[in-house]
Amino acid sequence: MTRRQAREEAFILIFEKVFNNDSVEEILELAAETRDLKPNDYIKTVFAGIYENLEEIDEIISKNSIGWSIKRISKTALCVLRLAIYEIKFMDDIPVAVSINEAVELCKKYATADDASFVNGILSTVAKAI
Repeated sequence: MTRRQAREEAFILIFEKVFNNDSVEEILELAAETRDLKPNDYIKTVFAGIYENLEEIDEIISKNSIGWSIKRISKTALCVLRLAIYEIKFMDDIPVAVSINEAVELCKKYATADDASFVNGILSTVAKAI
């Protein structure tokens, strides 16, 4: 599985968690059973890491989405932002530009062009601050 594919799988898991109160481990197990997902270290690290640091990540989103309440951000864009901010803040082996570009690509695939622009703007601001 390429890093891009792993990132997309992680995004899907993050999105599932928004609508599901199961634990990270339970969601991973269910994905393995129903979708034959074999999560690699990246997927496990990112998925668990986001929820271990969710308050901090959401605070970064809130601070940088001026004029937007986190509740007004589409669920898709929010999940992409959480993933990208986790990578930017906690994964030194991934270049910031790659995290931003991949987030925009995920938005283009799963959300709207407006979401992609919004995510790009937020992440650019976050990258400068971090």
